[in-house]
Amino acid sequence: MTKTKTTALAKTGNANTLQVTIERGKTRERQLADIAVAGLLGSAGVVRSFSGNTIGDLSITDCVQALKVSATEVKDGDLSGAEAMLTAQAVALNSIFGELAMRAAQNMGQYPEAFERYMRLSLKAQGQARATLETLAAIKCPPVVFARQANINNGGQQQVNNVQAPQQTTTPAPAGNSQTERNELLEHQHGSRLDCGAQGAASGAHPDVEAMEPVHRATDT
Repeated sequence: MTKTKTTALAKTGNANTLQVTIERGKTRERQLADIAVAGLLGSAGVVRSFSGNTIGDLSITDCVQALKVSATEVKDGDLSGAEAMLTAQAVALNSIFGELAMRAAQNMGQYPEAFERYMRLSLKAQGQARATLETLAAIKCPPVVFARQANINNGGQQQVNNVQAPQQTTTPAPAGNSQTERNELLEHQHGSRLDCGAQGAASGAHPDVEAMEPVHRATDT
């Protein structure tokens, strides 16, 4: 069974006292370092500083424990606390926008510099409220990403799977029609056949060139 002990950094019962549970195998300094690195202690101090006027003096130990619970809920996928916080922030920012816009209207005409300053701050508050609502909408309804193509390269070897379209198969012509097809290729485009046996006459453009007599033809045709 793991034994733990609780130690205090200041007087017991003081709101400024951070009570730390020292885990077995860790020193007091290491336990405090883990708390500081986690960021819970600093955030708890900020919460105490800015909540004193509305809530009162809070215990630093209670603030750290509350932040731990919130972080655990987010880790487990429960975002209800974050959604409630964002909703409250959007409402607060909208209230700030309304108040600053009213002050800008009161200074319009007589004090143009004050009017411009209040109006600029009011629009900033309005923009922050809009951004907060957009963040809340993204948490409630995350955007859907459509991947049209994914190329995966593992260890320098990439596999591409292509779907081959079915090829059209043609039936070969019967053997008896092969001679007819070859004869058709020798025909002229206008339908007349090529005649290689007729002896042509001398061209009128070159009267000196005439057809050769049979005696001057080559013996091997």
